[in-house]
Amino acid sequence: MKLIHLSAILALSLATVAGAQTGTAEHSAHHPASAAAAAAPLADGEVRRVDREQGKVTLKHGPIANLDMPAMTMVFKVADAKLLDAIKQGDKVKFAAVNASGTYTVTAIEVAR
Repeated sequence: MKLIHLSAILALSLATVAGAQTGTAEHSAHHPASAAAAAAPLADGEVRRVDREQGKVTLKHGPIANLDMPAMTMVFKVADAKLLDAIKQGDKVKFAAVNASGTYTVTAIEVAR
């Protein structure tokens, strides 16, 4: 009798864990940029140019670990144009970037303190 109860509890626990994992995957599918941003480590950079019309920023940056990218200066798209409101040319920044379908995209950026 105890074995049946233990088996039922174990099965219910596994079903609950599986459901929680599926829910997370579904949420990430609806919000890929936010899911990627949460996973992307911050890199150091300096703003060289802000192009609000095109939704782009030019950054001189250090290595970006999650992109396996060495230090360089390059243009990034931004996931949300509002990110550009908080930065200006010359600012030292911390930022997160992802490769979104072949386009390097900044998903978070803030002036470094």
